[in-house]
Amino acid sequence: MLWSAVVSSFLASIVEFVEALTIVLAVGVTINWRSSLSGAGVAMLLLAALVAIFGSALVIFIPIEILRLVIGIILVLFGMQWLKKALLRYSGLKAIHDEAAIYEEEMRELKAQGGINHREFNAFGFVTSLKSVLLEGLEVAFIVITFGTTATADKMQGIWNATIGASLAFLVVVVFGVIARGPLTKIPENTLKFIVGIMLVTFGTFWSGEGMGIEWPFSDWFLFVLVAFFLLLSAVIVQWLKPYGSAQTKLNPNAGGGGA
Repeated sequence: MLWSAVVSSFLASIVEFVEALTIVLAVGVTINWRSSLSGAGVAMLLLAALVAIFGSALVIFIPIEILRLVIGIILVLFGMQWLKKALLRYSGLKAIHDEAAIYEEEMRELKAQGGINHREFNAFGFVTSLKSVLLEGLEVAFIVITFGTTATADKMQGIWNATIGASLAFLVVVVFGVIARGPLTKIPENTLKFIVGIMLVTFGTFWSGEGMGIEWPFSDWFLFVLVAFFLLLSAVIVQWLKPYGSAQTKLNPNAGGGGA
């Protein structure tokens, strides 16, 4: 088993599943579980089809070197977005993402629809749940395909291992959601996003370098060097931004927002 693909896919996917679960729970509690779970189920089927179609196309037609270069660059850009949000939150320039607040806001919006029959299938609840799971799931599909097709020359094996990681993340989030029956507020989402951001930038840098013909010292072990570099760089950036975050808080205690 290719553990780098499994672990990377697991960590990246669990963040998306937590966000999707928040909406599914809000729809289920506020409207009814039939509409909520039906929407989530249809979204999962659509996502499975997308992964099967596009994953197979990538495996058959595109050489591994081109994939590593193109997807490596995409991962760097994608990871930098996650790191930017996490570092802004650590420095105080952006409010910490609050799943409980998002959950309550979703419930208020759903209740505002009015006239809800909790025993009948509700189209609005179905579409809301489907949309949230589909949007978050598309990111999971992207993660599975990219990590799976670039982690190893054997693309089918890579996709299989990345799928295992995403499936484990799905099971963990569902189990905790069933037990808690509420938003997973105790999961440190900003920390997860920071870790995933570091991971995406690290693998993106490594794979795009390989795609350009760079032979990294110590082969795959050089990934740890890149991780250390990006962690150190992130710490420096947070310390540099903290005075600005403190100043913003003093000027406007309510500044910032949960955001995505």
